Amino acid sequence: MKITRDQVPQLLLRAGLAVIFLYAAISSFANPQDWVGYLPPLLTDHVDSDTVLHIFSVYEVFLAVCLLLGLYIRYVAVLCAATLAGIVFSNFSLFQITFRDIALIFSALALAATPDGGAQKNTTQSS
Repeated sequence: MKITRDQVPQLLLRAGLAVIFLYAAISSFANPQDWVGYLPPLLTDHVDSDTVLHIFSVYEVFLAVCLLLGLYIRYVAVLCAATLAGIVFSNFSLFQITFRDIALIFSALALAATPDGGAQKNTTQSS
């Protein structure tokens, strides 16, 4: 399938967001002690923090795979934005670190707002 110039911005947004979610997921599996502090106490007060972190990491891998494969892009982009917003708001005391996520939120919303949701279209025509 040939990629058109119009598809490049959506592909870049998808790839960029996928890398962010994949990195966070892989890093949290490899070094959970670096990530467990970002979990909201509302969750960790009731469920083991390692369990929450592993479930969240699987969710992040799911988002990344959907972005890379072009599956349900509009919905996944909205989930990405909501996830990042949740991270920012639940860690507001760490805003000096999480403020960067605001740009990622808007990137995910931009992807969701694209006319085709970032999905690649089949440009072959049948007669």
